[in-house]
Amino acid sequence: MNALLLPLALSLAAQPDDWKTSEAAHLKNIKQVTFDYVRAGEGYFSPDGTKIIFQAEEKGTGNPFYQIFVMDLKTGKATRISPGTGRTTCGYFRPDGKKVIFASSHGDPDAKKHQAAEIKQREEDKKKGIRRRYSWDFDPHMKIYEANLDGSELKCLTPNAKVYTAEGSYSTDGKKIVYSAGTAGNVQLFTMNADGTNAKRLTDAPNCYNGGPFFSPDGTKVIFRADRKEKDRLQLYVINSDGTGEKALTAEDKWVFWAPFWYKDNKHIIYTAADHSKPLMAPNYDLYWMNIESGKKTRITFAPGQDVLPVFGPNYDKVMWTSSRTAGPAQLFIADFTPPKE
Repeated sequence: MNALLLPLALSLAAQPDDWKTSEAAHLKNIKQVTFDYVRAGEGYFSPDGTKIIFQAEEKGTGNPFYQIFVMDLKTGKATRISPGTGRTTCGYFRPDGKKVIFASSHGDPDAKKHQAAEIKQREEDKKKGIRRRYSWDFDPHMKIYEANLDGSELKCLTPNAKVYTAEGSYSTDGKKIVYSAGTAGNVQLFTMNADGTNAKRLTDAPNCYNGGPFFSPDGTKVIFRADRKEKDRLQLYVINSDGTGEKALTAEDKWVFWAPFWYKDNKHIIYTAADHSKPLMAPNYDLYWMNIESGKKTRITFAPGQDVLPVFGPNYDKVMWTSSRTAGPAQLFIADFTPPKE
């Protein structure tokens, strides 16, 4: 999920002429893995690395919103596992590989009306040559669901929530889920047992958005993003998994940071960032690497287009991310990853 509002592009941000050489320092064998979708993104690997779960807009279904798919990487065959109605986001594999979770608003009785309204709005925008800013709707009908890898045995884990609940991911041992819940302008982090019981609030920063949480591999910390100082101006934070010891990792007011994901050593992260200091130039989002102890940062991607939402494979030797580097709509890419040397 992306809570970020992206401004209209007035001009493209410049990239170095030798961007392929620059990327080769950390990325090898870059391959596009999704093709047959209007757009696709936010993918996560299965625990054995043979599959991915991701969100994508299907062609010709009458639903302009993302649905959740599971793809076998060897064959390229993908299966939609969400119901097909409403919005979905944030699919994630349970660590044993037998179940997945994702968020969906298919329970909204007006879901199809919202789909029709979105299609109509897009048609009007196209006629007028308008490019809308991306925005995320904190839909109170958005709930977290558990399902088998084929979409069967769908079960709501947050049935009693009267607010948006989404952006869920498991702890490494599979016993806990960390997620976001709240209303627009006040979204907090929570943890719950994997079966949906025993929800506990993790953050206490009212009147802002806290989201995109992930447990560290050792389970002791949670990484996340929040717009504590200025609406939509996301920065990165880390907090102990018991809610103590919260620490800001970034503080550059003219930049936006989001989508952090842990590396195996519990002290490095990969994330997305862009400079927003030039109002007449579209921010170009790229992937970065950070040592959360020293604060040292290294840029990973340099391609024209947006590179966002990076995640590691189970052996941490591969990275997958969402990109528009082919000058078309966003799709998923995978590459071999070499971490920066320090």
